[in-house]
Amino acid sequence: MKRGFWKIGLPFSMVTGILGFMFAVQFQSIKEPIVRDTRDMWELREDLKKEQELQVELLNKIRKYEEIYENYRTQHDQSAENALRETLEQLKTEAGLTEVVGQGVILTVEPLFTTDLAGTSIEQVSPELLKRTMNELNAYGAEEIAINGHRIINSTVIRDINGITKIDGYNLNQFPITIHVITSDAEKLFNRINGSTLKDDYAIDNLSLSISNPQNKIVVPPFKDTIRIKHMQPLNLEKEGNS
Repeated sequence: MKRGFWKIGLPFSMVTGILGFMFAVQFQSIKEPIVRDTRDMWELREDLKKEQELQVELLNKIRKYEEIYENYRTQHDQSAENALRETLEQLKTEAGLTEVVGQGVILTVEPLFTTDLAGTSIEQVSPELLKRTMNELNAYGAEEIAINGHRIINSTVIRDINGITKIDGYNLNQFPITIHVITSDAEKLFNRINGSTLKDDYAIDNLSLSISNPQNKIVVPPFKDTIRIKHMQPLNLEKEGNS
């Protein structure tokens, strides 16, 4: 009797347990339903509109910062270009390749006496006397010099070629010879030249050296020929860095 009951009761208990578990799961599902989007069409459109406005705002910010970056890059490029151009102009000025205007004086070299009075012909000023004049002018504060319109630069050569005094290949055998000098203090330069022995040195060679009063506008032209550089070669940065 007990054995028959056990055989019947065990399956019944299992079925009852399964049914109880199913009811429990169903009750929990009813108690906590799946959350669904219950917004209507207008609410969806309103949310979509907000998202679109947010996207437009973000795109505007992106464009704004792109413009700021582009302006900064352009200004940086222009600044570098301007700095390079200014450096180039400065180097050209220092090399004597640009016209310079400033205060200064004009020296004029002429024969002291005519050929009849001197008894000998006066053909030209010697290279040595011109070089001495250039040295004196530089010592007195000359900044820019031109002889007969030819700019004096660091590589200028004044020498005698076949009995003719030449400056960078140009003849200086015709009078008058004019020397334009630019300085920061024209009055001082004027006084120092007048107080020097330059006029006496020219008089020894039967030449007259006169100096104009200080002027506010003296024009010195640029060096017009090709500047030839010898005994120089490009610097090898890699080789110098390794040494």
